[in-house]
Amino acid sequence: MALRFEHRPTDAEADIVDRVWRTTSDAEETMTSVARTCCHLIVTRSAGRLLVSLRGPETKATTAPVPPDAEFLGIRLTLGAVFRPHPATSIVDSHVSFPVTRSGRVVIGGEDWETPTYENVEQFVRRLRDSGLLVPSRLTGTEADRHGSTRTHQRQHRAVTGLSPTAVTQIDRANAAATMLRDGLDWRAVVSVLGYFDQAHLAHALRRYVGHTARGLGAGDDPTMSFLYKTDPRPGS
Repeated sequence: MALRFEHRPTDAEADIVDRVWRTTSDAEETMTSVARTCCHLIVTRSAGRLLVSLRGPETKATTAPVPPDAEFLGIRLTLGAVFRPHPATSIVDSHVSFPVTRSGRVVIGGEDWETPTYENVEQFVRRLRDSGLLVPSRLTGTEADRHGSTRTHQRQHRAVTGLSPTAVTQIDRANAAATMLRDGLDWRAVVSVLGYFDQAHLAHALRRYVGHTARGLGAGDDPTMSFLYKTDPRPGS
């Protein structure tokens, strides 16, 4: 049975956290982890164990194991937000695990913190922000706010996010395409709306960043995948 994600935005710390999600697994299986541009703090409870990790941006789709009878909580950071001492550049296509105390608290920055729940993420994030461990994004995303040359902007963007602006656009666009196809939109409409050159261009992006074909996404097979956020389509590149 495919994972079912419950998710919500968060307005209280919108410059640090984009979305909060949770899901549970019934049986041991594998899932497709789609490419993503932002870091996620993942809390996993499985077989009486508590695991907390920070996963970095992912530049391609991969296959990941899913333990049985597990509960997952995810905190998706805003693009450009910094989780000290682990900037996105240090964990691209990787992750770092945090120690957990016997009492079930997570150790971050040398201090132990109450492990967050779906309901109290805002309080958890606010405490980390006040301690200086979570720093808001400095990215604006608009040409009017960019200073210096294009090359300088690209270097700054990669230094903050671990990805080039082009990579961010391509990953977000592929995720948007996959979401549209799963919602029943025809591939021709997706190509037109998102600015792909043709079916081959779309197919290449889906294979690389989503790990599924347009036909598979649109056939109602409901593949087990990490949650696809409905990012704004950005034609180009």
